[in-house]
Amino acid sequence: MAMQRRGNAIHVVFIYAFWIALWRSKAQLQVGFYDTSCPAAEIIVRQEVTKAVNDNPGFAAGLLRLHFHDCFVRGCDGSVLLDSTPNNTAEKDSPPNTSLRGFEVIDNAKARLEEACFGVVSCADILAFAARDGIVQAGGQSYPVPAGRRDGNVSTSQEALGNLPPPSAKIDQMSQAFANKGFTQSEMVALSGAHTIGVSHCSSFSSRLYNNGPTATQDPTMDPGYVSQLMQQCPQGSTNNLVPMDPSSPNTFDTGYFNDLVDNRGLFTSDQTLMSNESTAGQVIMYANNSDVFFSDFSNAMVKMGYMGVLTGSLGEIRTNCRVING
Repeated sequence: MAMQRRGNAIHVVFIYAFWIALWRSKAQLQVGFYDTSCPAAEIIVRQEVTKAVNDNPGFAAGLLRLHFHDCFVRGCDGSVLLDSTPNNTAEKDSPPNTSLRGFEVIDNAKARLEEACFGVVSCADILAFAARDGIVQAGGQSYPVPAGRRDGNVSTSQEALGNLPPPSAKIDQMSQAFANKGFTQSEMVALSGAHTIGVSHCSSFSSRLYNNGPTATQDPTMDPGYVSQLMQQCPQGSTNNLVPMDPSSPNTFDTGYFNDLVDNRGLFTSDQTLMSNESTAGQVIMYANNSDVFFSDFSNAMVKMGYMGVLTGSLGEIRTNCRVING
């Protein structure tokens, strides 16, 4: 009992510390942060994102995923952008991150911003702007992005492994992973809607097709027709083939993902598991039938995510090159 009380007390202290940190972040981040110091900041990022998505629609999902993977490890500090060095393996080279893309879009925006306003706009803010702009280019709803983040100078592969929920996660593991970052279960479902755009390597879900436990070769929660389709796209042993996460509209930010879940056509276990809980399943069905509610909830959750663990004021730095800390 004493151990349990101690564990509960530690959990309460952790939650209290999280909300104190979030309150401080909200006090220092603000919409229009660069209006005076670099008025063209958001315009430049938007131009680079628009150009990239027009050339390759997949960049919309790539930039959104970059921001998510950045914020869930050490907070939204641009640490996912740092390159590995001879003495350190960075986040981007951790197994969950090796398929990340969009780094060159951030590089291009940063290069232009350094010409326009040297040493003013952080890489972490560029990531937050770019994620929003990619969503808009894919047909989603825009939202104001509070800015004022500064860039961190620590990035380690091991931390990425411990903080990013895997595609094999089930509802309890998903809920706990998001709760650890201060999100409600409802916000977790909203943010999961990011999978309405983008693609996945077969290796992230092939166990659902060919090796699903000792008594089944296929995941019984999957629609059989979808299983057959995926087996054609991902023959056993294939790893590098790419499959859309929302096959009906892979490049459009809509509610197709939630319709897929209702039809038992979620690609990852971490997707379909949202239908295994009465509360989350009800929310999935609501989003499938009401895109306005989903867009609103998703935007609010994205803004909240953007406050996670931010460095402000005199903390961190403003990198001149997003891939390396300032020398």
